[in-house]
Amino acid sequence: MFRTACARSATQPLISYFDVELTAATVDHRSSALASALREDGFEPGDRLAILTQNDPAFVVAVLAAWKLGGVAVPVNPMYTERELAFLLIDTETRALVCLEEEFAGVPRSVIDGGDTEVATVVLIDREAALFAEAPELADGEFAPHPIASTDPALLMYTSGTTGVPKAAVITHANVTASAEIYRLLMSLTDADVVLAISPLFHITGMIGHMAVAFRTGARLVLAHRFAAEVMIEQVRRHRPTFIVGTVTALVSVVNASTGPEDFASVRSLYTGGAPVSRAVADLIESGTGQPLNILYGLTETTSPAIATPMGEPIPVDAESGAMAIGLPVPATVCRVVDVDGRQVAAGEVGEIELRGPQVIGGYWRAGEDTADIVDGALRTGDIGFVDESGWIFLLDRRKDMITTAGYKVWPREVEEVLARHPAVAEAVVVGMPDETRGEEVTAFVTVRSGRTVTPAELIDFSRTQLAAYKRPRRIRMVRELPKSPTGKVLRRELRGENYS
Repeated sequence: MFRTACARSATQPLISYFDVELTAATVDHRSSALASALREDGFEPGDRLAILTQNDPAFVVAVLAAWKLGGVAVPVNPMYTERELAFLLIDTETRALVCLEEEFAGVPRSVIDGGDTEVATVVLIDREAALFAEAPELADGEFAPHPIASTDPALLMYTSGTTGVPKAAVITHANVTASAEIYRLLMSLTDADVVLAISPLFHITGMIGHMAVAFRTGARLVLAHRFAAEVMIEQVRRHRPTFIVGTVTALVSVVNASTGPEDFASVRSLYTGGAPVSRAVADLIESGTGQPLNILYGLTETTSPAIATPMGEPIPVDAESGAMAIGLPVPATVCRVVDVDGRQVAAGEVGEIELRGPQVIGGYWRAGEDTADIVDGALRTGDIGFVDESGWIFLLDRRKDMITTAGYKVWPREVEEVLARHPAVAEAVVVGMPDETRGEEVTAFVTVRSGRTVTPAELIDFSRTQLAAYKRPRRIRMVRELPKSPTGKVLRRELRGENYS
């Protein structure tokens, strides 16, 4: 896929990073140089390369280096705590780590020095360069990439799955190529397009909707280190992007930082996903950008998009629920709504969304038989919705308990377990509460042990060293008791109701 982009537009800018521009040929050369250095350090085909950077050229170069070695790229969220990073590195048996020097000094160094991981090589990058300027020079043709098959793993990306157990989706090169092609077809993207990387590259949307799209089409990828609305609007004015896909939270922030629709005059396709979208928020974004807002629906297990609204087409709204449609199946994808036995239900009937297509993963990393949500190539998403008579798909509820906040996935049990470690906490239950800009807000309901006291602020502070910022509760409510069924099961739906909200 990347070779195709190189052949078509090797001398055109592939990456714009503030004042720096890199052609596809330069990225190709520098990724080969990094791959050569890693190979000399013993990196072998099938090994895992963890990549801990922000949206920098180094991330792109490192992913390509892993693939050229026949290895597997493991994107890492820089916000991870020691506990989270150690789990990822140990679980994936990561062989090497590429990290920004400024990031390594804290959590990563502590984890690596702890000695529990199998990381044998650490490559540190200076953000001011962030381009592997110190990488060894290679003569043309000196590095020979390892041959890869379409079924070989390309990425390990962590997800809670539909069972709630954190695990890595095994995304193959075929999955990546298929999903990038879906984007190309949906948005009619070419090498004349400019893609604004508003989502983090370590997220499936950034990985595929930004980076892989640039590889597939030769479009220019605009990177700006880390999301900040003021910085993003500067990039919009400077680079005139034609394609933007990001969370509602990010888009609203950028709109608020803009001077008006004139800033977005170059945009040809504007998409959002990662959380339910209300008509009111869609109207805000559309009035602020002067562009119609389109919707994507996908999961890590579908390598990003599986359902999308056709570009610029009016989006129907369900009269009963007030929900906006999430779209129609993307090319080469089949969507069914099924009952608990896997039988397709009639139009208008509510059931679980099931997806099948070339972008759907085959399973999880070392999950053994734990692939109950993927049967004969079909993914049972755990999301509840229906299909109307015209074929439009509506999402009524997210996965049973998972929280989607600002595009990030948060599994309540992980947050609950952290809060439960506090000596004053008797019980903790975490749910997602509706939030107009973030989609959902991580909210905890806590009961306190007899004779103990603790405040919401103290519990939030307690979680800081154990949870990434997006996982931490933004609200904590102290309650006398939790609503429970006769069998003692906590009734989460009641916590989301008016009596507790």
